[in-house]
Amino acid sequence: MFNKILIANRGEIALRIIRACRELGIRTVIAHSSADRDSLPVQYADERICIGPGESIESYLNIPHILSAVEATDADAVHPGYGFLAESLPFVEVCETSHIAFVGPSSENIQLMGDKSLARETVKKNRVPVLPGSDGLLKNPEEAKKIAKKIKYPVIVKASGGGGGRGMKVVRTEDEMESAYLACQEEARLAFDNPNLYLEKFLERPRHIEVQILGDNFGNYLCLWERDCSLQRRHQKLIEESPAPLISQRFRRKLAKLAIRVAKAVNYTSVGTIEFLVDSNFSPYFMEMNTRIQVEHPITELVTNTDIIREQIRIAEGERLSLRQKDISLSGVAMECRINAEDTENNFLPSPGKITRYIAPGGPGIRLDTHIHQGYQVPAYYDSLLAKLISYGRNRREAIFRMQRALGEMKIEGIKTTIPFYKKIFSNPLYLQGKYYVGFIETILENNKK
Repeated sequence: MFNKILIANRGEIALRIIRACRELGIRTVIAHSSADRDSLPVQYADERICIGPGESIESYLNIPHILSAVEATDADAVHPGYGFLAESLPFVEVCETSHIAFVGPSSENIQLMGDKSLARETVKKNRVPVLPGSDGLLKNPEEAKKIAKKIKYPVIVKASGGGGGRGMKVVRTEDEMESAYLACQEEARLAFDNPNLYLEKFLERPRHIEVQILGDNFGNYLCLWERDCSLQRRHQKLIEESPAPLISQRFRRKLAKLAIRVAKAVNYTSVGTIEFLVDSNFSPYFMEMNTRIQVEHPITELVTNTDIIREQIRIAEGERLSLRQKDISLSGVAMECRINAEDTENNFLPSPGKITRYIAPGGPGIRLDTHIHQGYQVPAYYDSLLAKLISYGRNRREAIFRMQRALGEMKIEGIKTTIPFYKKIFSNPLYLQGKYYVGFIETILENNKK
Protein backbone atom coordinates (compact mmCIF):
# COMPACT_ATOMS: atom_id res chain seq x y z
CA MET A 1 0.00 0.00 0.00
CA PHE A 2 1.29 3.46 -0.90
CA ASN A 3 1.58 5.86 2.01
CA LYS A 4 1.71 9.02 -0.08
CA ILE A 5 1.02 9.84 -3.75
CA LEU A 6 2.21 12.99 -5.48
CA ILE A 7 -0.32 14.27 -8.03
CA ALA A 8 1.45 15.87 -10.99
CA ASN A 9 -1.62 17.53 -12.44
CA ARG A 10 -4.29 20.15 -11.82
CA GLY A 11 -8.00 20.89 -12.13
CA GLU A 12 -10.83 18.43 -11.74
CA ILE A 13 -8.72 15.30 -12.33
CA ALA A 14 -6.36 16.27 -9.48
CA LEU A 15 -9.35 16.64 -7.18
CA ARG A 16 -10.76 13.31 -8.38
CA ILE A 17 -7.49 11.57 -7.54
CA ILE A 18 -7.32 13.21 -4.10
CA ARG A 19 -10.79 11.87 -3.28
CA ALA A 20 -9.90 8.34 -4.42
CA CYS A 21 -6.71 8.38 -2.35
CA ARG A 22 -8.59 9.60 0.71
CA GLU A 23 -10.98 6.65 0.48
CA LEU A 24 -7.98 4.32 0.22
CA GLY A 25 -6.28 5.90 3.23
CA ILE A 26 -3.42 7.31 1.14
CA ARG A 27 -2.02 10.79 1.81
CA THR A 28 -1.71 13.17 -1.14
CA VAL A 29 0.70 15.86 -2.26
CA ILE A 30 -0.43 18.26 -4.97
CA ALA A 31 2.41 19.53 -7.16
CA HIS A 32 1.04 22.83 -8.46
CA SER A 33 2.03 25.91 -10.41
CA SER A 34 1.89 29.40 -8.92
CA ALA A 35 -1.18 30.09 -11.09
CA ASP A 36 -3.08 27.29 -9.33
CA ARG A 37 -2.22 28.18 -5.74
CA ASP A 38 -5.85 29.08 -4.93
CA SER A 39 -7.49 26.10 -6.66
CA LEU A 40 -9.54 23.48 -4.83
CA PRO A 41 -7.03 20.63 -5.32
CA VAL A 42 -4.38 22.73 -3.58
CA GLN A 43 -6.78 23.39 -0.72
CA TYR A 44 -7.96 19.76 -0.43
CA ALA A 45 -4.65 17.86 -0.66
CA ASP A 46 -2.88 16.81 2.52
CA GLU A 47 0.31 18.56 1.36
CA ARG A 48 1.16 21.00 -1.41
CA ILE A 49 4.35 22.01 -3.17
CA CYS A 50 4.84 24.66 -5.85
CA ILE A 51 6.79 23.38 -8.85
CA GLY A 52 7.02 26.54 -10.94
CA PRO A 53 5.21 29.46 -12.59
CA GLY A 54 2.01 29.31 -14.62
CA GLU A 55 3.55 28.23 -17.93
CA SER A 56 3.22 24.45 -18.26
CA ILE A 57 6.74 24.00 -19.59
CA GLU A 58 8.06 25.47 -16.33
CA SER A 59 5.75 23.51 -14.02
CA TYR A 60 3.52 20.59 -15.01
CA LEU A 61 5.83 19.56 -17.86
CA ASN A 62 9.04 20.16 -15.92
CA ILE A 63 10.32 16.67 -15.11
CA PRO A 64 13.26 17.73 -12.86
CA HIS A 65 10.94 19.93 -10.78
CA ILE A 66 8.41 17.12 -10.34
CA LEU A 67 11.10 14.61 -9.39
CA SER A 68 12.50 17.10 -6.86
CA ALA A 69 8.99 17.47 -5.43
CA VAL A 70 8.72 13.68 -5.03
CA GLU A 71 12.02 13.59 -3.16
CA ALA A 72 11.22 16.64 -1.01
CA THR A 73 7.84 15.26 0.09
CA ASP A 74 8.95 11.62 0.42
CA ALA A 75 6.14 10.43 -1.85
CA ASP A 76 5.96 6.75 -2.85
CA ALA A 77 4.31 7.25 -6.22
CA VAL A 78 3.30 9.77 -8.87
CA HIS A 79 -0.16 9.96 -10.40
CA PRO A 80 -0.05 11.93 -13.69
CA GLY A 81 -3.80 12.23 -14.33
CA TYR A 82 -4.36 12.94 -18.03
CA GLY A 83 -2.50 15.31 -20.33
CA PHE A 84 0.83 16.87 -19.36
CA LEU A 85 3.21 13.95 -18.54
CA ALA A 86 0.61 11.16 -18.40
CA GLU A 87 1.92 9.51 -21.58
CA SER A 88 5.47 10.86 -21.54
CA LEU A 89 7.92 8.03 -22.18
CA PRO A 90 10.96 9.95 -20.78
CA PHE A 91 9.07 10.72 -17.57
CA VAL A 92 7.96 7.13 -17.03
CA GLU A 93 11.46 5.84 -17.77
CA VAL A 94 13.05 8.19 -15.25
CA CYS A 95 10.44 7.18 -12.64
CA GLU A 96 11.30 3.53 -13.22
CA THR A 97 15.07 4.07 -12.96
CA SER A 98 14.54 6.20 -9.84
CA HIS A 99 12.32 3.52 -8.25
CA ILE A 100 9.33 5.86 -8.10
CA ALA A 101 6.05 4.07 -8.68
CA PHE A 102 4.14 5.48 -11.65
CA VAL A 103 0.36 5.16 -11.44
CA GLY A 104 -0.06 4.10 -15.02
CA PRO A 105 1.35 1.61 -17.52
CA SER A 106 4.96 0.60 -18.00
CA SER A 107 7.39 2.43 -20.27
CA GLU A 108 7.20 -0.55 -22.64
CA ASN A 109 3.43 -0.15 -22.92
CA ILE A 110 3.70 3.58 -23.57
CA GLN A 111 6.48 3.15 -26.11
CA LEU A 112 4.51 0.56 -28.05
CA MET A 113 1.09 2.21 -27.98
CA GLY A 114 2.15 5.86 -27.69
CA ASP A 115 3.62 5.76 -31.18
CA LYS A 116 0.41 5.71 -33.23
CA SER A 117 2.07 4.26 -36.32
CA LEU A 118 3.76 1.47 -34.33
CA ALA A 119 0.50 0.76 -32.45
CA ARG A 120 -1.32 0.43 -35.74
CA GLU A 121 1.18 -2.12 -37.03
CA THR A 122 1.13 -4.03 -33.71
CA VAL A 123 -2.64 -4.50 -33.61
CA LYS A 124 -2.74 -5.33 -37.32
CA LYS A 125 -0.45 -8.30 -36.63
CA ASN A 126 -2.92 -9.42 -33.95
CA ARG A 127 -5.94 -9.58 -36.27
CA VAL A 128 -7.47 -6.28 -35.19
CA PRO A 129 -8.82 -4.35 -38.22
CA VAL A 130 -7.21 -1.02 -39.13
CA LEU A 131 -8.05 1.48 -41.85
CA PRO A 132 -6.08 1.25 -45.12
CA GLY A 133 -3.06 3.52 -45.02
CA SER A 134 0.71 3.75 -44.79
CA ASP A 135 2.79 0.83 -43.59
CA GLY A 136 4.85 2.65 -41.02
CA LEU A 137 5.97 6.27 -41.12
CA LEU A 138 5.80 8.54 -44.15
CA LYS A 139 9.10 9.64 -45.65
CA ASN A 140 7.87 12.73 -47.53
CA PRO A 141 4.82 14.32 -49.19
CA GLU A 142 5.44 12.41 -52.41
CA GLU A 143 5.10 9.07 -50.63
CA ALA A 144 1.91 10.33 -48.99
CA LYS A 145 0.51 11.26 -52.41
CA LYS A 146 1.37 7.83 -53.79
CA ILE A 147 -0.42 6.00 -50.94
CA ALA A 148 -3.42 8.36 -51.06
CA LYS A 149 -3.82 7.75 -54.78
CA LYS A 150 -3.85 4.00 -54.16
CA ILE A 151 -6.41 3.99 -51.32
CA LYS A 152 -8.33 6.96 -52.78
CA TYR A 153 -9.07 10.34 -51.27
CA PRO A 154 -10.10 11.62 -48.77
CA VAL A 155 -7.30 10.61 -46.40
CA ILE A 156 -6.12 11.92 -43.07
CA VAL A 157 -2.50 12.70 -42.19
CA LYS A 158 -1.71 12.15 -38.52
CA ALA A 159 1.15 12.79 -36.11
CA SER A 160 2.63 9.49 -34.99
CA GLY A 161 3.30 10.80 -31.48
CA GLY A 162 0.17 12.91 -31.34
CA GLY A 163 -3.10 13.16 -29.52
CA GLY A 164 -5.84 15.61 -28.61
CA GLY A 165 -6.58 16.38 -32.26
CA ARG A 166 -3.24 18.07 -32.88
CA GLY A 167 -1.07 17.22 -35.88
CA MET A 168 -4.00 15.93 -37.93
CA LYS A 169 -5.41 17.14 -41.26
CA VAL A 170 -7.98 15.76 -43.67
CA VAL A 171 -6.75 15.85 -47.28
CA ARG A 172 -9.34 15.61 -50.06
CA THR A 173 -7.23 16.20 -53.18
CA GLU A 174 -3.65 15.68 -54.29
CA ASP A 175 -3.18 19.45 -54.59
CA GLU A 176 -3.78 19.81 -50.84
CA MET A 177 -1.34 17.12 -49.76
CA GLU A 178 1.99 18.95 -49.64
CA SER A 179 0.75 21.94 -47.63
CA ALA A 180 -1.24 19.67 -45.27
CA TYR A 181 1.76 17.37 -44.80
CA LEU A 182 4.12 20.23 -43.93
CA ALA A 183 1.57 21.87 -41.61
CA CYS A 184 1.01 18.58 -39.72
CA GLN A 185 4.73 17.99 -39.48
CA GLU A 186 5.39 21.42 -38.00
CA GLU A 187 2.48 21.16 -35.54
CA ALA A 188 3.65 17.70 -34.46
CA ARG A 189 7.20 18.95 -33.98
CA LEU A 190 6.06 21.86 -31.81
CA ALA A 191 3.43 19.96 -29.81
CA PHE A 192 5.13 16.58 -29.33
CA ASP A 193 8.79 17.13 -30.31
CA ASN A 194 8.16 14.39 -32.88
CA PRO A 195 7.61 15.34 -36.55
CA ASN A 196 6.85 11.79 -37.75
CA LEU A 197 3.60 11.28 -39.67
CA TYR A 198 1.48 8.45 -41.02
CA LEU A 199 -1.60 8.30 -43.23
CA GLU A 200 -5.00 6.59 -43.15
CA LYS A 201 -8.13 6.46 -45.23
CA PHE A 202 -10.60 9.09 -43.96
CA LEU A 203 -14.11 7.87 -43.14
CA GLU A 204 -17.00 10.23 -43.75
CA ARG A 205 -19.42 10.48 -40.82
CA PRO A 206 -18.11 7.57 -38.73
CA ARG A 207 -18.89 6.90 -35.08
CA HIS A 208 -16.05 7.23 -32.57
CA ILE A 209 -16.50 4.47 -30.00
CA GLU A 210 -13.94 3.65 -27.34
CA VAL A 211 -13.66 0.71 -24.96
CA GLN A 212 -12.45 1.02 -21.36
CA ILE A 213 -10.13 -1.77 -20.22
CA LEU A 214 -8.05 -2.56 -17.14
CA GLY A 215 -5.15 -4.96 -16.83
CA ASP A 216 -3.16 -6.05 -13.79
CA ASN A 217 0.33 -7.51 -13.39
CA PHE A 218 -1.03 -11.07 -13.21
CA GLY A 219 -2.43 -11.28 -16.73
CA ASN A 220 -6.02 -10.45 -15.73
CA TYR A 221 -8.06 -8.15 -17.95
CA LEU A 222 -11.37 -6.43 -17.46
CA CYS A 223 -13.59 -4.70 -20.02
CA LEU A 224 -15.90 -1.94 -18.75
CA TRP A 225 -17.65 -1.72 -22.10
CA GLU A 226 -17.87 1.25 -24.40
CA ARG A 227 -18.44 4.99 -24.67
CA ASP A 228 -19.58 6.93 -27.73
CA CYS A 229 -17.37 9.99 -28.17
CA SER A 230 -18.50 11.08 -31.65
CA LEU A 231 -19.62 14.57 -30.62
CA GLN A 232 -16.41 16.47 -31.21
CA ARG A 233 -15.20 19.77 -32.56
CA ARG A 234 -11.85 19.76 -34.33
CA HIS A 235 -11.15 16.30 -32.90
CA GLN A 236 -11.76 17.54 -29.33
CA LYS A 237 -14.49 15.60 -27.54
CA LEU A 238 -17.38 17.64 -26.14
CA ILE A 239 -20.15 15.19 -25.18
CA GLU A 240 -19.80 11.48 -24.42
CA GLU A 241 -22.24 8.77 -23.42
CA SER A 242 -22.24 5.17 -22.27
CA PRO A 243 -23.40 2.77 -23.47
CA ALA A 244 -23.20 3.82 -27.12
CA PRO A 245 -26.68 4.31 -28.61
CA LEU A 246 -28.04 2.30 -31.53
CA ILE A 247 -25.59 -0.61 -31.36
CA SER A 248 -26.48 -4.24 -30.79
CA GLN A 249 -25.36 -6.42 -27.92
CA ARG A 250 -23.55 -8.60 -30.46
CA PHE A 251 -21.56 -5.62 -31.76
CA ARG A 252 -20.81 -4.52 -28.18
CA ARG A 253 -19.30 -7.94 -27.43
CA LYS A 254 -17.27 -7.76 -30.66
CA LEU A 255 -15.73 -4.42 -29.66
CA ALA A 256 -14.94 -5.75 -26.19
CA LYS A 257 -13.25 -8.82 -27.66
CA LEU A 258 -11.10 -6.67 -29.98
CA ALA A 259 -10.13 -4.32 -27.14
CA ILE A 260 -9.01 -7.14 -24.87
CA ARG A 261 -7.06 -8.64 -27.78
CA VAL A 262 -5.15 -5.35 -28.13
CA ALA A 263 -4.42 -5.19 -24.39
CA LYS A 264 -3.17 -8.78 -24.31
CA ALA A 265 -0.99 -8.22 -27.38
CA VAL A 266 1.12 -5.71 -25.46
CA ASN A 267 0.77 -7.24 -21.96
CA TYR A 268 -0.92 -4.04 -20.87
CA THR A 269 -1.12 -3.11 -17.19
CA SER A 270 -3.16 -0.25 -15.71
CA VAL A 271 -6.19 1.62 -17.05
CA GLY A 272 -6.39 2.13 -20.79
CA THR A 273 -8.79 2.94 -23.59
CA ILE A 274 -8.95 1.33 -27.03
CA GLU A 275 -10.46 3.72 -29.58
CA PHE A 276 -12.29 2.64 -32.74
CA LEU A 277 -13.86 4.33 -35.73
CA VAL A 278 -17.07 2.58 -36.80
CA ASP A 279 -18.44 3.02 -40.32
CA SER A 280 -22.07 2.99 -41.49
CA ASN A 281 -21.93 -0.81 -41.91
CA PHE A 282 -20.86 -1.23 -38.26
CA SER A 283 -17.34 -2.27 -39.23
CA PRO A 284 -14.88 -1.22 -36.49
CA TYR A 285 -11.34 0.01 -37.19
CA PHE A 286 -8.66 0.49 -34.52
CA MET A 287 -7.61 4.14 -34.14
CA GLU A 288 -5.32 4.28 -31.13
CA MET A 289 -4.87 3.33 -27.51
CA ASN A 290 -4.81 5.97 -24.78
CA THR A 291 -2.47 4.72 -22.06
CA ARG A 292 -3.97 6.84 -19.26
CA ILE A 293 -7.17 7.68 -17.47
CA GLN A 294 -9.66 9.39 -19.79
CA VAL A 295 -11.49 12.66 -19.15
CA GLU A 296 -14.78 10.84 -19.71
CA HIS A 297 -14.16 7.95 -17.29
CA PRO A 298 -17.01 9.00 -14.89
CA ILE A 299 -19.77 7.87 -17.25
CA THR A 300 -18.28 4.38 -17.32
CA GLU A 301 -18.04 4.40 -13.53
CA LEU A 302 -21.76 5.14 -13.29
CA VAL A 303 -23.03 2.49 -15.71
CA THR A 304 -20.72 -0.25 -14.36
CA ASN A 305 -20.66 0.79 -10.68
CA THR A 306 -16.84 0.76 -10.73
CA ASP A 307 -14.30 3.18 -9.23
CA ILE A 308 -11.76 3.27 -12.07
CA ILE A 309 -9.24 5.54 -10.31
CA ARG A 310 -9.29 3.27 -7.28
CA GLU A 311 -8.57 0.24 -9.47
CA GLN A 312 -5.79 2.14 -11.25
CA ILE A 313 -4.05 2.88 -7.96
CA ARG A 314 -4.44 -0.69 -6.71
CA ILE A 315 -2.90 -2.04 -9.93
CA ALA A 316 0.09 0.32 -9.47
CA GLU A 317 0.48 -1.06 -5.95
CA GLY A 318 0.84 -4.54 -7.44
CA GLU A 319 -2.63 -5.75 -6.46
CA ARG A 320 -4.86 -7.97 -8.57
CA LEU A 321 -8.01 -6.55 -10.09
CA SER A 322 -10.71 -6.57 -7.42
CA LEU A 323 -13.39 -7.45 -10.00
CA ARG A 324 -13.89 -10.16 -12.57
CA GLN A 325 -15.68 -9.83 -15.90
CA LYS A 326 -18.72 -11.69 -14.61
CA ASP A 327 -19.10 -8.95 -11.96
CA ILE A 328 -19.47 -6.22 -14.61
CA SER A 329 -22.86 -5.44 -16.09
CA LEU A 330 -24.24 -2.37 -17.81
CA SER A 331 -26.99 -0.58 -15.94
CA GLY A 332 -28.68 2.58 -17.19
CA VAL A 333 -27.25 5.37 -19.34
CA ALA A 334 -24.77 8.11 -18.46
CA MET A 335 -23.63 11.12 -20.45
CA GLU A 336 -21.08 13.87 -19.92
CA CYS A 337 -20.83 17.48 -21.11
CA ARG A 338 -17.41 19.09 -20.89
CA ILE A 339 -18.08 22.58 -19.57
CA ASN A 340 -15.28 24.64 -21.10
CA ALA A 341 -14.31 28.29 -20.65
CA GLU A 342 -14.93 29.11 -24.31
CA ASP A 343 -16.93 31.66 -26.28
CA THR A 344 -19.06 29.50 -28.57
CA GLU A 345 -20.34 32.59 -30.41
CA ASN A 346 -16.78 33.58 -31.27
CA ASN A 347 -15.26 30.43 -32.77
CA PHE A 348 -14.89 28.79 -29.33
CA LEU A 349 -12.12 31.16 -28.28
CA PRO A 350 -10.81 30.54 -24.75
CA SER A 351 -12.41 32.74 -22.09
CA PRO A 352 -10.15 33.01 -19.04
CA GLY A 353 -11.04 35.39 -16.21
CA LYS A 354 -12.72 35.58 -12.84
CA ILE A 355 -15.89 33.61 -12.10
CA THR A 356 -18.14 36.20 -10.48
CA ARG A 357 -21.17 33.93 -9.92
CA TYR A 358 -21.35 30.15 -9.69
CA ILE A 359 -24.32 27.90 -9.01
CA ALA A 360 -23.81 24.14 -9.22
CA PRO A 361 -26.60 21.86 -10.46
CA GLY A 362 -27.79 18.88 -8.43
CA GLY A 363 -30.69 16.56 -7.84
CA PRO A 364 -31.27 12.91 -8.78
CA GLY A 365 -28.85 11.42 -11.29
CA ILE A 366 -26.45 14.38 -11.48
CA ARG A 367 -22.70 14.25 -10.83
CA LEU A 368 -20.40 17.26 -11.19
CA ASP A 369 -16.61 16.85 -11.30
CA THR A 370 -15.04 20.29 -11.02
CA HIS A 371 -12.34 22.35 -9.34
CA ILE A 372 -13.95 25.77 -9.72
CA HIS A 373 -15.76 27.98 -7.22
CA GLN A 374 -17.17 31.49 -7.07
CA GLY A 375 -14.31 33.95 -7.21
CA TYR A 376 -12.02 31.44 -8.97
CA GLN A 377 -9.63 32.99 -11.49
CA VAL A 378 -9.56 30.78 -14.60
CA PRO A 379 -5.91 30.81 -15.78
CA ALA A 380 -5.03 31.50 -19.41
CA TYR A 381 -2.21 28.94 -19.41
CA TYR A 382 -4.09 25.65 -19.56
CA ASP A 383 -6.83 23.61 -21.19
CA SER A 384 -10.19 25.37 -20.91
CA LEU A 385 -12.02 22.54 -19.09
CA LEU A 386 -13.90 23.88 -16.06
CA ALA A 387 -16.17 21.00 -15.15
CA LYS A 388 -17.62 17.70 -16.25
CA LEU A 389 -21.40 17.71 -15.95
CA ILE A 390 -22.62 14.12 -15.83
CA SER A 391 -26.16 12.78 -15.86
CA TYR A 392 -27.36 9.23 -15.17
CA GLY A 393 -30.75 7.69 -15.85
CA ARG A 394 -32.42 4.31 -16.06
CA ASN A 395 -32.55 4.83 -19.83
CA ARG A 396 -31.31 7.33 -22.41
CA ARG A 397 -34.48 9.40 -22.28
CA GLU A 398 -34.17 9.92 -18.52
CA ALA A 399 -30.44 10.72 -18.77
CA ILE A 400 -31.20 13.37 -21.42
CA PHE A 401 -34.01 14.94 -19.36
CA ARG A 402 -31.72 15.14 -16.35
CA MET A 403 -28.92 16.69 -18.39
CA GLN A 404 -31.32 19.28 -19.80
CA ARG A 405 -32.43 20.14 -16.27
CA ALA A 406 -28.85 20.38 -14.98
CA LEU A 407 -27.73 22.60 -17.88
CA GLY A 408 -30.60 24.94 -16.98
CA GLU A 409 -29.61 25.00 -13.31
CA MET A 410 -25.87 25.55 -13.80
CA LYS A 411 -24.76 29.18 -13.70
CA ILE A 412 -21.24 30.42 -14.41
CA GLU A 413 -20.86 34.18 -14.86
CA GLY A 414 -17.90 36.45 -15.45
CA ILE A 415 -16.60 34.31 -18.31
CA LYS A 416 -18.07 32.62 -21.38
CA THR A 417 -18.78 28.86 -21.28
CA THR A 418 -20.09 26.10 -23.52
CA ILE A 419 -23.33 25.72 -21.51
CA PRO A 420 -25.54 27.66 -23.98
CA PHE A 421 -24.21 25.58 -26.88
CA TYR A 422 -24.97 22.30 -25.10
CA LYS A 423 -28.55 23.43 -24.50
CA LYS A 424 -28.94 23.63 -28.29
CA ILE A 425 -27.41 20.18 -28.80
CA PHE A 426 -29.77 18.66 -26.24
CA SER A 427 -32.75 19.98 -28.17
CA ASN A 428 -31.53 18.72 -31.57
CA PRO A 429 -33.90 16.02 -32.94
CA LEU A 430 -31.12 13.89 -34.47
CA TYR A 431 -29.08 13.97 -31.27
CA LEU A 432 -32.15 13.01 -29.23
CA GLN A 433 -32.56 9.97 -31.51
CA GLY A 434 -28.89 9.01 -31.09
CA LYS A 435 -28.25 9.58 -34.80
CA TYR A 436 -25.01 11.54 -34.54
CA TYR A 437 -21.51 11.02 -35.90
CA VAL A 438 -18.03 12.53 -36.04
CA GLY A 439 -18.59 15.84 -37.81
CA PHE A 440 -22.12 16.33 -36.41
CA ILE A 441 -21.04 19.43 -34.43
CA GLU A 442 -19.45 21.02 -37.49
CA THR A 443 -22.65 20.35 -39.46
CA ILE A 444 -24.72 22.14 -36.81
CA LEU A 445 -22.30 25.09 -36.74
CA GLU A 446 -22.38 25.39 -40.53
CA ASN A 447 -26.19 25.31 -40.55
CA ASN A 448 -26.27 28.05 -37.91
CA LYS A 449 -24.22 30.32 -40.20
CA LYS A 450 -26.71 29.98 -43.07
